[in-house]
Amino acid sequence: MQAATHVRATALPSLTDALRAVEAVLLRSGQRTARRNAWTSVLEDRRRAKDRVEAQHVLEAVAGRASSAT
Repeated sequence: MQAATHVRATALPSLTDALRAVEAVLLRSGQRTARRNAWTSVLEDRRRAKDRVEAQHVLEAVAGRASSAT
């Protein structure tokens, strides 16, 4: 009869968790803050660009309706 083998299942860290751990080791807190602030700015710029494109489409649609009505 074989002895029972115990297997421990531990959750693997997500990629984000792993990257944050590496970041914590490699970067000082000021550098981490600067990188996060830069990434936040990138995301905000993308959101504003998306809003501009949507606004442009609305303006073009309104202009198209106005010109066809005259």
